[in-house]
Amino acid sequence: MLVDSGRLHIAVQKSGRLADYSRGLLRDAGLKIQNGKNALTARVDNFPIDLMFVRDDDIPTFVADGVCEFGMVGRNVLEEFALDQPEARFEVIAPLGFGRCALKIAAPEATPYRGPESLAGARVATSYPRLTRRFLDERGIDATVVRMNGAVELAPRLGIAGFICDLVSTGATLEANGLVPVETVMESEAVLVRTLKPLSAAKQGLSDNLWRRIEGVLATQESKYIMLNAPEEALDAIAAILPGAESPTIIPLAGRAGHFAVHAVCQESVFWETLEKLKAAGASAILVMPIEKMMM
Repeated sequence: MLVDSGRLHIAVQKSGRLADYSRGLLRDAGLKIQNGKNALTARVDNFPIDLMFVRDDDIPTFVADGVCEFGMVGRNVLEEFALDQPEARFEVIAPLGFGRCALKIAAPEATPYRGPESLAGARVATSYPRLTRRFLDERGIDATVVRMNGAVELAPRLGIAGFICDLVSTGATLEANGLVPVETVMESEAVLVRTLKPLSAAKQGLSDNLWRRIEGVLATQESKYIMLNAPEEALDAIAAILPGAESPTIIPLAGRAGHFAVHAVCQESVFWETLEKLKAAGASAILVMPIEKMMM
């Protein structure tokens, strides 16, 4: 256990697909991280936080044990851990919007597949044995789960198993090995987790402050600030079109009676089709801008 220095600790992946995104999110939250990419820890200069660079499957343990107050980890890793440690003390605070992928069962292209019943009596190689077993048990499928720590996609070619269960992002690795996905076990993305171990009042205050910053960054990922002009009779229709907007600000336009400026934060994606609908409803001078920071 780390000596309590009064600083918060965040566990992030040392290397891999989530590592850079996790650091980027923290930087967007205003944290100035010392260069520690190849070290085990890095200090934050402008906030009492230390980053811990660890293997992704160690992050749930660090957070559950209270060694780190926060962690950023794939939901697939977290659920695999939770199936083995149901008493673990942590909570998922929010999805982080990156690292999206799916845990899928795949088969060689030549293998006939008629649904989950085709897995009965088969061997399924995977790095996620508990999630795979849960999927099979929920469907009443009697199959053998073969645990592998890597190169899972080679299992059918080597005769280790007839099927695999592995993470799929683009599908390129499966295709390169002559495999096709046949079932989705779970959808996954990076999530922010927090320990349930009690914190001192000072650390709780730091924790709340950090979460407010991260929440603000997450809120801006899809959010856009929209400004437009519209006649009074079009305001209701325009407010109904604005995606995810709550209580837009409506300001009378100087020198144009019956016309208003409408400002709104839209918390959903704004597509060209949305702008065309706004235009058709009577909006003009439509401006869409990104939001750099937002405090919830």
